[in-house]
Amino acid sequence: MTDVLGVLVIARNGDRTEYYQDPKTYESSYTESTALGVVQSHQLGSFLRSTYMSSSSPSYIANMKTDLVDTHEVHVHAKAGGEGTVIFDSAVALLQGLFPPNPANRIVLANETTVVAPLGGYQYVPIQTVDPGNDRSLEPWIDCPAFEQHISNVYSSSGFKETAKAAGPFFGAVRDYVFGRPTTLENAIYDYISTGHSHNKTYAHRLLPTLLEQARGFADYHENAIFSDKHVGGIGNLAGRTILHTVLNSLQRIAFNGDPLQFLLVETSYQPFISLFHMLEMIKENPELAGIPNYASALAFELRRGPPPEDRDFVRIKFKNGTRGDFETYHAFGHKYDIAATEFIYRIENYAIASQKQWAAACSSGLTDDWVHSDSQSVISSTVFAILAAVFLFGMFILSKFIRSARAKAQNTRIRLADDENVVAQPASMSEKQCLPL
Repeated sequence: MTDVLGVLVIARNGDRTEYYQDPKTYESSYTESTALGVVQSHQLGSFLRSTYMSSSSPSYIANMKTDLVDTHEVHVHAKAGGEGTVIFDSAVALLQGLFPPNPANRIVLANETTVVAPLGGYQYVPIQTVDPGNDRSLEPWIDCPAFEQHISNVYSSSGFKETAKAAGPFFGAVRDYVFGRPTTLENAIYDYISTGHSHNKTYAHRLLPTLLEQARGFADYHENAIFSDKHVGGIGNLAGRTILHTVLNSLQRIAFNGDPLQFLLVETSYQPFISLFHMLEMIKENPELAGIPNYASALAFELRRGPPPEDRDFVRIKFKNGTRGDFETYHAFGHKYDIAATEFIYRIENYAIASQKQWAAACSSGLTDDWVHSDSQSVISSTVFAILAAVFLFGMFILSKFIRSARAKAQNTRIRLADDENVVAQPASMSEKQCLPL
């Protein structure tokens, strides 16, 4: 048995109304939460409470205050861009399940009057919204030229074209169910079909049973291709690389005895899940992860203290795909067991994008070289550049000296030749002059 020191949970929002993303830029339309969506998120919150805040659970965080929230121990981030409204609502609903109303949430006034918080002791947990205008960690793909070029490259790839050709019969069959919307693989139409199937009784009764499954399959292929990359530090993994800084930073904070943080919730959309599954090589052993996670899915990074005599900390990765079932444990980088926290951080930290400046550099250049995305590595690259520059300047100095020396020697040679000509040159005889050409 290992002790859970703390956990970072990345959660996807719950059900919502129809949502459209531009297939070339991923600019998004407006959408709203549904009652189903907040129920899904509330169920996820209750599940997380039973997993990490129940003394009977093997993942119980023993030293954490679980009845009334301690905002020093619990932090919450929620994405504000794109589906921001829905994501914020999902975070609120999840927290209602994670920290339900408690009559102990009360205060005794100076006049000895006891006041209980509304709704039977409702707990108000602060949520820090992450605005893409100031922080790109949760929506880095918008206004990113390099990522837009990546999207274009995916669409023009032979694999995508072959899949689009194979999808031809499906898009022909589904045309009557999307009412004029483009029926191409680039413009994946799963969200429209899925929303109609869930919320429109007439539409659900008309839709052929196999079309929804096929639409989901092609949408999984589409999004997996867009939000992944064959290189860990590639621009296709941008969604995972920007959230990765939060993952690593929270694990380090939990491990530090002087920091009270024990539970961090990041409420966001589906894109980072796909990238992280690829970056951590979870896809290799579990190809079923290559697609869109269901509503109210959760990816947990648990920091655990190793069993005696082990005194190191380990990272255990768990994933729950939607509201059904339990957490399943997955392993990073081909490990068969939990990975040491030091190794986990060492193997992945250089790919994290930790600042707006790094994001801008990645998006403007599109470079995928691993070293350009780490502050420490950037120092090394700057040093190498300085050395190369010094060697170049030294070479130019030697070359200039050589040129000056050569010119001086050439000048002396010309002077000597001129002197020799003055000494030996004599007026030509008449017979010699007659031999010159006229």
